[in-house]
Amino acid sequence: MELWAGLECSVARIGDGVYDQFAVGGHYDRKTDIDRVADMGIRTVRYPVSWERICPDGNLAHADWDWTDRQMRNWQDRGVSVIAGLVHHGSGPIGHTSLVDSEFPVKLAAFARAAAERYPWVTHWTPVNEPLTTARFAALYGVWYPHHTSEESFARALLNEVRGTVYAMREIRKVIPDAKLVQTEDLGRTYATKRLAYQADFENTRRWITWDLLSGFVRNDRHRMWGHLQWSGIPTHELEELADSPCPPDVLGINHYLTSERFLDERCERYPEQVFGSNGRDRYADIEAVRALADGLRGGMGGVLKEAWDRYRIPIAVTEVHLGVQDEAEQMRWFADVWHSAQYVREAWEADIRAVTAWSVFGAYDWNSLMTRHERVYERGIWDVAEPNPDGSLRETQLAGLVRALAQTGETPPLEALAAPGWWQCDLRFLYPTVEAHELAGNGIRTRPLWKPAKFATALREKQQVASQSR
Repeated sequence: MELWAGLECSVARIGDGVYDQFAVGGHYDRKTDIDRVADMGIRTVRYPVSWERICPDGNLAHADWDWTDRQMRNWQDRGVSVIAGLVHHGSGPIGHTSLVDSEFPVKLAAFARAAAERYPWVTHWTPVNEPLTTARFAALYGVWYPHHTSEESFARALLNEVRGTVYAMREIRKVIPDAKLVQTEDLGRTYATKRLAYQADFENTRRWITWDLLSGFVRNDRHRMWGHLQWSGIPTHELEELADSPCPPDVLGINHYLTSERFLDERCERYPEQVFGSNGRDRYADIEAVRALADGLRGGMGGVLKEAWDRYRIPIAVTEVHLGVQDEAEQMRWFADVWHSAQYVREAWEADIRAVTAWSVFGAYDWNSLMTRHERVYERGIWDVAEPNPDGSLRETQLAGLVRALAQTGETPPLEALAAPGWWQCDLRFLYPTVEAHELAGNGIRTRPLWKPAKFATALREKQQVASQSR
């Protein structure tokens, strides 16, 4: 199993402006970032060939490839393979298109063709990062552009992104016949009280929709989302087009965070108002499951990996691992937890899990507000760009030692911090009244904990004993 890396590269449109993570985080100006990643022993990186940055007015004749050309050559010179992303939580060039523009798919495909011609050595592509997640936040919740809040806009944005992915891969493969689609998506699971079982069931069906559409699974009304998408205004011929000409991912890119598992509860008096939502039938709180469920993460990373493997039986990579906390030891514990969960599923069920990705290696800004506020709230990665060393160089965080060891040896070193449980495994995690398993609608199979900190505590003690005996 390999260790990959990724740089937080969102170009999210907020109103008439753009939140560019590379600009805010300083990546455009630093000359040594690529060397730092390569020197870790990392040989594959998720990196943008950004439509909005390269072609901001949408006219390919005006495209400015210079900066991206230099970066791509540098990656190539260092022997690092790039998984090229074209749209990362964006909506396309301002004034040229948007997620709800009927021409979005063909316009994205034209840019994809130009990118493939520019970088014919790139074999792995992600035309649109997290289509479902982006459609939800841009067209259902109104957070990102076009700031719509309807099922109709959500469905249109989703279909445009998926069709854009299909069209883009067709154009890329005209230039690079063996090009591979690495399709990323946030994947979790929703739990609920018995009253809200119907909503959890819908959420747990919808979470697969990106990969199901690409794979041709949404073929008729036997798939629950077929009727829902038609009800939301998607013409039958668009769904049939995807079903008849599928473009299944070559690699499923699974992004899973501690916030990816949700719990729905109609007992709103237990929770603060900012977590309330409604489906038109019931009003309920939508919270992180880990903050209330008595037995914590019921599935976690291992659970969703096994579900994805059972559903698709195609290669999988964990394409984002990041924990946005100030405690660097907790970041290490989360990464180790995910790594060993992936190993467990790989070995126990012979799942083809190729890699785990250290995401946001140079950190990320303002994700606490989904980039809607420029407050420079920083989350560290492998390096801390906000508080450098006294000589001005980037400071390595504690996570760097773990990532370096995994990249170079594939083994978790017996680091002292890993002997302790993460906050998600302790009572510190509770923010709300606890919910017992019998209160849930359908308890499911609980697969956690998959990683035992005691194993690493034992290894640490053995290492310390050897060191003391050698002195």
